[in-house]
Order: sequence, then structure tokens, then C-alpha cells
Amino acid sequence: MKIGVIGGGAWGTALAQVAAHRGEPVTLWAREPEVVEGINATHANHLFLAGVPLSPSIRATGDVADLADSDALLVVAPAQHVRSVLGRIAVGTRPLVLCAKGIEAGTRLLVGEVARQVHPQAPVAVLSGPTFAHEVAAGLPTAVTLAVADAALGAALSQRLAAPHFRPYASSDVVGAEIGGAVKNVLAIACGVVDGAGLGQNARAALIARGFAEMTRFGLARGARAETLAGLSGLGDLVLTCSSTSSRNFSLGLGLGQGRSAAELLADRRTVAEGAFTAPVLREAAAEAGVDMPIVDAVGRLLDGAPVDAVIGALLARPLRSEGG
Repeated sequence: MKIGVIGGGAWGTALAQVAAHRGEPVTLWAREPEVVEGINATHANHLFLAGVPLSPSIRATGDVADLADSDALLVVAPAQHVRSVLGRIAVGTRPLVLCAKGIEAGTRLLVGEVARQVHPQAPVAVLSGPTFAHEVAAGLPTAVTLAVADAALGAALSQRLAAPHFRPYASSDVVGAEIGGAVKNVLAIACGVVDGAGLGQNARAALIARGFAEMTRFGLARGARAETLAGLSGLGDLVLTCSSTSSRNFSLGLGLGQGRSAAELLADRRTVAEGAFTAPVLREAAAEAGVDMPIVDAVGRLLDGAPVDAVIGALLARPLRSEGG
């Protein structure tokens, strides 16, 4: 199974490295000419994954037509660009493995729902879990969820992508895997705010737990399974991104907690903090579904420019309730 990768950022490059670990040919499409040139000339992505030697069997291209001979496509473009990128590629019945985490603005569709609209004949899988790209590319142990409705296709994809350090766990809950990845990005911003505002470890642990409750409520309302949300693509990814400045979303929250503006922090970024785009869409989707998500709402207000102290005070002043509520 020949793998094509759509997206030459850190995560796309790391996944290309995984797919090429036995020397198999992998074609990676990147938007940036310097990424294409660097991978082909020096086997390195100096722009997004500096310091990691890449397999010589990875070939980069700036022409999406070069992915035509791929048997399966890993879609690693940012969530808000998936529709436009997929619209440029002839897919047919080839599997699309979605590796972006988010909800499309305007439509409030999950990335998998977007992919099905653009390419209705293509089987859709979701790869999600606790993954920092630089650790995956460096060969450090990693486990992920690979969710797809067709068990046989899931087994084939898992066998192709599995490596000694990279372990996919099969699931048929595509919606659950997507929701975990999308919601945790927003909650990671909130945890960064806690750190930036100096609120302590107790507050961060409480926020992770209550944030997971919000993720579960929203996921169940959208048809996800509770065990998926408690697995690698939900709780596992939440713990990772809420605990490290290596997370772009956590770093964004850290700056907000220190009093910097969202506009300033987002303008200074070469890579995408997906949670900043997901938060307002998730607020709308939660309201539409009648799901209470106060932490997500608080992140949305912070991104809109509300003062940190006022938002934190409003959260702490909420009426007392049972933990299961």
C-alpha cells in the first residue's frame, strides 16, 4: 500500500517518516517550496521539523497530481483548509485517513463530514491520539486510535502504518475519535491560561477533569461512544496537550493567561493552533445541541478579548452542582 501525505508541516512530515520506516516509498505534498526542496535535497524539513533526519524514501512535491499513484492518502492539512485542499485532488475510492483535528467554521461539520461531502465515494478513517510530531518523528513510543467503519480496511491501514515505536489501536467510532481531537485543542488553551495566570496545579488538574466531562457530554450528544472518549483520542490526547508547552494550543493559552492578546499571539505563529479556530465553532455547536460547556465558552470569550480575571471569576462563581452533572 503506497502512502501519500497531504500536508508538509511537522505532523505531516512525522507521519511520512512513520509510513517510510521500512524504506517504503512515500510521497508528501507540501505547499511551501522550501519544504519540498529541503526534503528532496537534504532529507530534512528545516522549516517545520528541524533537526530530524528523514527517510530517503520520502519524496516531496508541490504538485498534488503527484499523489495520483498513492493507494491511501493521509490528510494532514489544517482543519479549516481540508475542504479546499481535497477539492484539488482526484480521490475516487481511495481511503482518506484524516489526521487534522477540528470543526469547520460556518458549517460546524467535523473533518470527516467535510471529506464525505467532497469525496462521497472515498472511505474515511481518522487517526488521532496523544502525539507530538517531533517525538513521533524521532522514533519515541507512541500509541494512537485509528478509527474506520470498515474493519478490514482498518486492519490493512493499521498494518501498513504500524512501526516498532508507533502502535495504532483499532476503533469503529469515527465520530468519537474526531470529537476527542477537536475538543481537546480548546481545553488545552484553557489549561495554558491556568498556567499563564499562575493558578496552580490543583486548578489545572480540576480543569482537565471538568473539561473531560464537557468533552464526554458533547461527544455523546453527537453519537460518540464513551469508551472512545476515555481512550487515546480523547482523554489520552487531552492529558498530553494540557500538560506541555510543546502543544501549540497550550502555548496560546499560556500567552493569554499572561495578559497578551489573541490577535498578537496568533499573528506570531508559523504553525496553526487549531483550538483558536475550533473554539467559536464548538460554542455554537454546543449551544445548538443544548450541551453545557462552560470551559469552552470561557475560551471563546478570552479569544474574543474578554479580560482573563473576569472570565476566570465567572467560571469560579458558577452555581455549585453534582459532579455527574
